[in-house]
Amino acid sequence: MNLQTSLMDAILTHFQDTFGQQFQVNAPLSRYTTARIGGPAEMFVTVTTAQELQQAAEMAYNSRIPYFILGGGSNVLVADAGIAGLVIFNRARQMRFRHTGAHVVCTVESGMNLSSLARQCIAKGLGGLEWAISVPGTVGGAVVGNSGAHGSDMASNVRTVTLWKPGVGIRTYSREEMGYGYRTSVLKQEQGTDRSRRVVLAVELELKPEPVDVLTARADGFVAYRKETQPGGASCGSMFKNPEHFYAGYLIDAAGLKGYRRGDAHISEKHANFFINDGEATAEDVRGLIAEAWNVVREKFGVEMELEVELVGNWQFE
Repeated sequence: MNLQTSLMDAILTHFQDTFGQQFQVNAPLSRYTTARIGGPAEMFVTVTTAQELQQAAEMAYNSRIPYFILGGGSNVLVADAGIAGLVIFNRARQMRFRHTGAHVVCTVESGMNLSSLARQCIAKGLGGLEWAISVPGTVGGAVVGNSGAHGSDMASNVRTVTLWKPGVGIRTYSREEMGYGYRTSVLKQEQGTDRSRRVVLAVELELKPEPVDVLTARADGFVAYRKETQPGGASCGSMFKNPEHFYAGYLIDAAGLKGYRRGDAHISEKHANFFINDGEATAEDVRGLIAEAWNVVREKFGVEMELEVELVGNWQFE
């Protein structure tokens, strides 16, 4: 047995001893992504509290193992070859509320489902998150990507974000320090770099009391609009960010690519910024659609679209 093998065995044993049945090896990720696509995670652990989330990330960092936080599985396209290192499946969902003058502050852990949180706030007569009523993903992912819909976004609600920083520890960031912009933040900009990422543990959201019937009506309108304009089926969510002065879906449609197919994946006829897995699509099928849409839109309109979805894992780029 060589040194590398014995070190890896020791690391696996450490994770197994710490997390027990919450820890797996070679776990297929397709069951955890909204696109139903993705190869195996070399190591996989499910965490149910912010403390476990921090502990798993610290263990990986201290062992020099790359780690990736997986929330609701939207806005990511996982490579067919899977992800090396540790995938941390974030199910930390504790929350509490406190009054601060005219507002109510909701402190919620990052693994909470965003849509579920919105529904619970509406039921309590707390306004501000109705836009998120049918947005997929977790609070943590929404904080990183500044998710939004119907004219609002996370930056409109965030008060503070509690992060774990590799090699440093826990720190609370203000909304201003998060560097929010359209579908971006200082955390989003760490994607694709070699740096070990900061991890969102929890967030404070500022909400405003409103009548439940008013909030419900507003949310119902958003849900109806989403059903009318966006396709069902397995997808990553919106594939490209909207370029300035344009809608990505309109550009892809105008380029004649609605219905365009690669393998078992196609560009939706209902909304061209959604790429649908018809059952057995591979990540490479979807990447082929991404390349085609990006290239044709650039050639026809001179617009270079930027991905909203993150490509993660072991990709073979030529």
